[in-house]
Amino acid sequence: MKQDIKSLYPEELVPVVREMGGKDFQGKQLFQWLHQKQEDSYESMTNLSKDMRGQLKERWPLLVLEPENTQISALDGTRKYLYAMEDGQKVESVWMQYQHGDSVCISSQAGCRMGCRFCASAIGGLVRNLTAGEMLEQVYAAGRAAGRRVSHVVVMGTGEPLDNYSQLVRFIRILSHEQGMNMSQRNITVSTCGIVPQIFELAKEKLQITLALSLHGATDEKRQALMPIAKKYSLAEVMEACDFYFQNTGRRITYEYSLIGGVNDTDEDAAQIAGLLRRRNCHLNLIPVNPVEERKFQPPAGKDADKFKIKLEKYGINVTIRRKMGRDIDGACGQLRRRFSAQREAEREK
Repeated sequence: MKQDIKSLYPEELVPVVREMGGKDFQGKQLFQWLHQKQEDSYESMTNLSKDMRGQLKERWPLLVLEPENTQISALDGTRKYLYAMEDGQKVESVWMQYQHGDSVCISSQAGCRMGCRFCASAIGGLVRNLTAGEMLEQVYAAGRAAGRRVSHVVVMGTGEPLDNYSQLVRFIRILSHEQGMNMSQRNITVSTCGIVPQIFELAKEKLQITLALSLHGATDEKRQALMPIAKKYSLAEVMEACDFYFQNTGRRITYEYSLIGGVNDTDEDAAQIAGLLRRRNCHLNLIPVNPVEERKFQPPAGKDADKFKIKLEKYGINVTIRRKMGRDIDGACGQLRRRFSAQREAEREK
């Protein structure tokens, strides 16, 4: 994977500035320009020499994202951005405003190879991983566009974050670095469909992020029907890994459950979820599925999602229904990217 300068730790910037005749401390200064001040031009880095700025511009071009397409919700102001990376690959991110602060949901890959049956991101498969710098720039670009400081980050857009493990960890450490944006790791959430070896590895990193596990079914049979990855890792293996994560970090797991009408929202499903989670210190987040044109799944009808939540509460489960943000724009992960690509294909065929 081609590395970019925003993906480098402060100590890794030291040899970069040395090669240009600079001093070691200027590696720290460069890191602060890139991540604390989020400067989008070397020319503005005035405590670096003009010669060094010129060499940086030539050797390490800065990735500065500008949206190719922006959708703004008339309902709640949620903004969905479509960005083009240097190689032309399109990725999405979403800026959301909450009472507790401004949150950005970012993508970790261009495309996805996990193949979840209800998700638009998996249509077309995986193209490539994103670098840590490309993930960071989604956060910075959203903050620039909104004119506000981003307080929370969710790695839950296109892609499976743990399938891009090394760059994900690098992204988290730079985002939370005291010389950079210095975001609290407790304000960072990473979602995974359940890649067991990487969950164990992530637990050993001793990060204080929130891990969100895409559950979507409380039996192997139910999960396998919705998520191909469940055929590789059993539910028992996934839960063991999640328990290990909690034991090693003290951070409770959030279990994400996409509610699909007539598929995983029955009385039996509620009982099975309770049997799985009741004795665990965790939180269950119900997400009425976003309809995707290429998929057949629909959210529960009427008040059925609320009724399902009440059933779970009676079992003693700590559960919420995720507030729907940006309902009037392409809400599901990958929808805007997919629609934009389809439009481009149609234009080429004309």
